[in-house]
This record gives sequence, C-alpha cells and structure tokens, in this order.
Amino acid sequence: MKYYFFFIFTCSVYLGFSQVKFEHVEISMEHLLQKYIQIPSISGNEKEAGDFLKSICKENGLVISDFGSKNGNYNFAASIYPLSSEKPNIIFLNHLDVIPESDESDNGAYSGKIINDEIFGRGAIDNKGAAIMQIYGILQLLSKENIKNANYNVTFLAVSCEETQCEGGVKYVIENYLDVLNPAVVIGEGPSELTTIIGDDFKHPIFGVSIAHKRALWLELELKNNTNGHGSITPLVYGNKEMVIALNKLTKKKNKVIFNDLNVNLLKSIAEHKKGLEKLFLSHPKFFKPILMPQIRKQPELFALFSNTITLTNIYTNSDSFNKIPTKTGAYLDCRLLPSTNENEFLNDLKKRLNNDDIHITIAEKMPRTKPSSTTNIYYKNLENAILDKHPGSEILPIMLPNINDLGAFRAKNVIAFASIPVYLTRNQVESIHNKNEHISISLLYDGAEVYYNFLKKMELEVGNNNEE
Repeated sequence: MKYYFFFIFTCSVYLGFSQVKFEHVEISMEHLLQKYIQIPSISGNEKEAGDFLKSICKENGLVISDFGSKNGNYNFAASIYPLSSEKPNIIFLNHLDVIPESDESDNGAYSGKIINDEIFGRGAIDNKGAAIMQIYGILQLLSKENIKNANYNVTFLAVSCEETQCEGGVKYVIENYLDVLNPAVVIGEGPSELTTIIGDDFKHPIFGVSIAHKRALWLELELKNNTNGHGSITPLVYGNKEMVIALNKLTKKKNKVIFNDLNVNLLKSIAEHKKGLEKLFLSHPKFFKPILMPQIRKQPELFALFSNTITLTNIYTNSDSFNKIPTKTGAYLDCRLLPSTNENEFLNDLKKRLNNDDIHITIAEKMPRTKPSSTTNIYYKNLENAILDKHPGSEILPIMLPNINDLGAFRAKNVIAFASIPVYLTRNQVESIHNKNEHISISLLYDGAEVYYNFLKKMELEVGNNNEE
C-alpha cells in the first residue's frame, strides 16, 4: 500500500512530463536510469552504455552524430536538428564512464536498486543520473514546443573517459569536431544546492552555478639513490629517507590563502545569512583576512576554493622486500591551481619547499589555463531564471569548482560553459559520489529535468522575442 500511494503521488506531480520510449514502450525516468546503471561502464569500457543511451536518443527523435565508436573513444551527439544545420548549439555535456565499483557497496555497484524513493548504483549521480535529467529536459522541448523555426540547436553530447581524462574523450571531440558542434554554450555536471551541503542555518536556499574551475596539475616525483642494498645496515643517505624528509617539508607548510572575485563573493553571500561580528567579518573578507584565514583552513571543502592545494596521493618504490633498500623512490602529487596562478611560479615554489635538487619532477597531466565564463549573457540569465522558477526565493550564485571536469576543455577554447545539477542533493548523497552506495532520490531526477526544460523553453521564447523586435 505504501508504494501504491508513492506511485500515485509521483504520477500526479509529474503528470505534465511526456514519457520517453524504450524499445517502443514508455518508460519512467527512474526505470531508465536503473537500466543505465546496470550497464557497467568503467573508464575505457563505455561502448555498451553508450550504445544503450544512443538508442534511447535515436528512438525518441534526436539526430545522432558519431565521434568515435570504440571503448575509450566512444562519443556521440544527439541533437534536435542535424549538426549540418549549423545553428548555434546549446550543448548539454555528459560522460558515459564511471569509476570502478567499491567492494564495500551494500546494494551492488550496478544493481540500480530502488529503495524508499532512492536509486542506488555507480553513476546514480555522477554522471548517469545527470544524463537522464538532461535527456528528459531536451525531449520535453522536442515533444511539447513548436521549435520548427528555432534559431538554436540543442544537443546532448556524451563522451568517454572523463574520470581518467584520456585522449579519446572530450579532448578528441574538441580537436576534431568543435566546428561541427558550433557551441554557443555548454552546460555540464556541477554543484547542486549549497546550503544542504554546508549544513548551517540559512535564510534561503543557494544554488551554485560554476563559471570557473581550478585546473589540475598532476606531478610525479622521483629520486634515485644507489646505496647499500641490505636493510640491516642503515646508510647515512638513502632514497626513502630523503624523499620522506622532502615530502614532510612540502606538506607541513601551510598553503597561502588567495582571494579572488568568486571566493570573496561566496563569503559575502554567506554573510547575508549571519549576524553580529560574523556578518561583519564575512562582509569584508579582505579587511578581516587574518581573522577569517584560520576558520577557512578548518574546512577543507571551503579552503580548496581559496588556495592552490597539494595532495600527496601515492608513495612508491621499486622494492617490495623488508630487507632491501630500494634504488628508486617516487611519489604522486595532485595539485589544483586557482585560475590566476602562474604554473611556472607554482613549480618553482614547490621545488624550494622540497629543498632537494636530486628529486626529479615530471608533469604527468595538466589542464590549460582558462578564464571564468561571463554571467552577462542570455544563457546565464535564462539558466538562473529557470532555477528560480522551480525554486522560488532562492539565490543563484556564480562560483568556482575545486575539482575538474570536461567543461574545462571548452572554456580553454573560449566557449561559454556553466556547471550545475540544479537539485537539492543531501550531504549524504554528495558524499556517496565516488563512494560506496552512490544514490539519488527519484524526485530529484524530475526536478533537474524540469529546470533544464524550462531553460530551453526560455531560450526559444527569447529567440521569438528577439525576432519580433
């Protein structure tokens, strides 16, 4: 009886949604996501999941363009108009791949189980749940609106290996098909409502729209040192010891707090919800920087927005024996740089902090430097208003993400790009991403799809108004 009433409630709330077809039968968002989750698609093995998603798009009237059709290089666009129409393109970006499953998952990494209005499984949020929201939003526009003479195309773009940043994903698509895609704006995965994650008292909800991101700089450190091989005699100098000393110097030193327009505006926005001295300090963060810095450092999620972070992610040697001193010691550093940071200056400072000229530093991966996307355009305005239509009384805040995603590749080409999953994800749901028991509430799928649909509808109405003028 409990599930019967839930079914009636869901149908009554979302009665206005046109259903999507799967193998000629109408299917709900939650069951479509369930089937999608049940297809494992670890980075480099995306083809089966890609074929599934492509078939959904094709069956429901979208025009398919293939940009690679094998594992590790499986990418496709599903558009309302053929890309040959050369219309300015509103692109919803999504990735097919997920990280490997967790051995600790209680419900099965690829089960897609539905328990108490929540769907469980790898990718439930990142990025399969977001993909289903995007597809449904686009298909609502296709089925409900008269877009025969629209000036914009709308495209769902699915790519491979976002999680590993391989060469066969978005990098390949942009290198070979950017002109064909003709992007006016790209919208991809990003922040949800912020106050549910921050976990404090706020006067109203705050939805973050990311207009910038920190860029990754992945470094490998290597130290070679030929000494006595037997561990029974401790050399005065040997690789493991020297590497540990250098890494200790590097990690003990506190990273500098750097203020920019985006993180300062975040503090000022939070200030509106505070009282007394706390409100005063947050309203004038640069003036009260010495007071705020210790508090910011206590919150890693917040501190990541104010600093170039250095995380030691791995230490290794070329020996696995208890009694053999290795001749090579290495380490991996995951560095995330603020948009304004000069890479060479950062590397020079890192070398000084290590204080060991024998340590060789190799750049394993780096992202290009980009500028924040402007908010003074019709795309941001209509996305903001679409969120407000669904969540009246909220605040929409342009922010920077501490993590990387494929939007950066478009920003590097000066394409306007925004990141947002405009729903109320709980802190528990956010923490489940890349973790065991990843899950999302069914109702949030419909909420996100509605925002995306409203955004697209506003874009088409805007075109009509401009034509009338």
